[in-house]
Amino acid sequence: MLRVFKIIAFLEGISLLVLFSNMLFLKPTNIELYKTLLFPVGMAHGLLFIGYIVMATMFKMEENWPWKKYGIVCVASVLPFGTFYVEKKLL
Repeated sequence: MLRVFKIIAFLEGISLLVLFSNMLFLKPTNIELYKTLLFPVGMAHGLLFIGYIVMATMFKMEENWPWKKYGIVCVASVLPFGTFYVEKKLL
């Protein structure tokens, strides 16, 4: 179960970076490609984010994580490169 959570954390971090890259680099230069990629990348990121939070909540309950660790794991899902930090340091 921990291995699945690490994979979801990694993929969620990648999807967030791809989504930001799409917004920062493609929107000003190629609006058609931006619009084409926005929905699939956004949907993938949304599903991975939900999976990440659900898995973190499951681990909080099963492994009796302290609230501080759970909070750090949840906040890291919003920050760029945050999930990579959680994957290496806290898990």
